[in-house]
Amino acid sequence: RRPARAAPDPAAVSVGAELEAMAADGREIATAQCAACHSVGEYGESPNPQAPVFRTIFQRYDPAVLEDELIAGIRVSHPMPDFQLNPQGVDELIVYLRSIQEPPPATH
Repeated sequence: RRPARAAPDPAAVSVGAELEAMAADGREIATAQCAACHSVGEYGESPNPQAPVFRTIFQRYDPAVLEDELIAGIRVSHPMPDFQLNPQGVDELIVYLRSIQEPPPATH
């Protein structure tokens, strides 16, 4: 006989569901606002070779700094179109970006 499984903590389920919803909204933002230049998914190269792929973006940018810059209107080394994201949209985009990050390459 198997031991009874404890019911999941409703608060944890709620947070997990909320993060999944935020990541889904963040993916929609990335697809609509960024995919013309950046690879916004888990594979593929960016249409613009100067635009970093999103799945490794946190190897280049600290998430907190990127969040602030997205709210303020990012200025980077490659030309970017003008865009506006509200703080909630930025939060959703950052949650999505966290969900697709690849680990950094191993160094020997």
